[in-house]
Amino acid sequence: MHSKKSAARYYVGIDVGSASVRAALVDGCGTVVAHAEQPIQIWEPRPDHYEQSSADIWAACCSVTKTVVCGVDAAQIRGVGFDATCSLVVLDKQFQPLAVNCEGQNHRNVIMWMDHRAVSQVELINATQHRVLNYVGGAMSVEMQPPKLLWIKENLQESWEKAGYFFDLPDFLSWKATGVTARSLCTVVCKWTYTSDRGWDDTFWKMIGLEDLVKDKYEKIGNHVLSPGEAVGKGLTPEAAKDLGLPEGIAVAASLIDAHAGGLGVIGADVKGHNLPCENQPITSRVAMICGTSSCHMGVSEKPIFVPGVWGPYFSAMVPGLWLNEGGQSATGKLIDHVVQGHVAFPELQSKAAASAHSIYTYLNSHLDLIKKSLPVGFLTVDLHVWPDFHGNRSPLTDLTLKGMVVGLTLSRGLDELALIYLATIQAIALGTRHILETMQAAGHDINTLFLCGGLSKNPLFVQMHADITGKPVVLSKEVESVLVGAAILGACASGDFASIQEAMEKMGKIGRVVQPNHEHKRFYDKKYEVFLKLVEHQREYRSIMNSL
Repeated sequence: MHSKKSAARYYVGIDVGSASVRAALVDGCGTVVAHAEQPIQIWEPRPDHYEQSSADIWAACCSVTKTVVCGVDAAQIRGVGFDATCSLVVLDKQFQPLAVNCEGQNHRNVIMWMDHRAVSQVELINATQHRVLNYVGGAMSVEMQPPKLLWIKENLQESWEKAGYFFDLPDFLSWKATGVTARSLCTVVCKWTYTSDRGWDDTFWKMIGLEDLVKDKYEKIGNHVLSPGEAVGKGLTPEAAKDLGLPEGIAVAASLIDAHAGGLGVIGADVKGHNLPCENQPITSRVAMICGTSSCHMGVSEKPIFVPGVWGPYFSAMVPGLWLNEGGQSATGKLIDHVVQGHVAFPELQSKAAASAHSIYTYLNSHLDLIKKSLPVGFLTVDLHVWPDFHGNRSPLTDLTLKGMVVGLTLSRGLDELALIYLATIQAIALGTRHILETMQAAGHDINTLFLCGGLSKNPLFVQMHADITGKPVVLSKEVESVLVGAAILGACASGDFASIQEAMEKMGKIGRVVQPNHEHKRFYDKKYEVFLKLVEHQREYRSIMNSL
């Protein structure tokens, strides 16, 4: 329900995730006052092809926004911020949707972030060893935009010729709201190879065969770039205001990618009095982990740090004035769902969880407590080990061809086994995080505290395993919806109510619980980590045997 504070100032945060759009009405202290969610459609016309519709996404944005602002005095709503997945939106010269598929379905005009169709294109791009690749850990990911653009040019000639605009989804949303085609520094730097000092690099686009983008001064991919949180144009256009149920002219902020909005929502929080190693330390001692379908690990630094296999350094891509490094795991929440739902005992789990009125994951966590006897729960996997790269490795190995592994299977097929493989999968994800953090630290980062947000941060087992396996305390934000708070912080910044993003982050990012690592378990997890690294070694070894055929 809405609180009735007459002078309260509110900000709207709109978050477009992979499968749904969410909006929140957030006050100046970072409290979510109202919240709404609506699913959006995903098409998977063939393996590794994932598509969406920008019209469907915008309609969902309008519907959830109307819901959260209902009954609030419009004069109290000061700004709007958007974040979204880094999906690619294709429009023609009249801003109409253009097909990104061989079927010519124009409404399906978005290539999703997790689409891996452009594998051969990214291989060609990485073979150039162009200097822009230094800013993406040395190798570009298939999930970035240049390989997808090249795929369109090579496979969909008609769409390529008709295309007027290629937007990252967060920038499409700010355009839709303001009519201004400005791009956010966050998207173009992180996903399109723009650099804050040199801008676009003509030699790169020419070298990869996309010289057509250079000739009209980059009109199609953006030649006006704003810092995240900067006000765009004259605010909401009359048409967008009507669509969203908001007054015309309200400030609209330059957007962020969803993970970066989550980082913004948690990483700057005031931690005084929680006895944390990052207290009185610069924000550079923190890593924000945004854990949903996939996971991102955001670390900032005063000076650029080049980390092999980790994206960045990106200047001002999340926190203005600081360099960002971004590690990531392509499938985390998606992997846990895949392992649990694919298990033969899943129907039994579903009915037992329903009967006890718990979610399946709450039920699994309590089932693990039942079977652990006197052991710490994590020790149940002494003979069961998972390598979690079922969708390739994003960081720190940047190897798309890696596959998942499970070692230690038996003929048992009951609920106990399902609970164990679930636990081993969560541990594998946490071991992957440790792998990323150790790589960042070896390159020069100094990290002592993890800040977690996103759907998986609601799972206490996931959180505790991250603390125990990394050996670092985990801070959970007071608002689970940190990504929405991050989007609202952008709107607050654009409204002029705060002097800077940093000030808004500190005032609006609130911490909830702190989870300390259990240091008595260190030896066990050190051994698990040793096994973890051996798994990938073995995978590469047996690959080279088979490749010698």
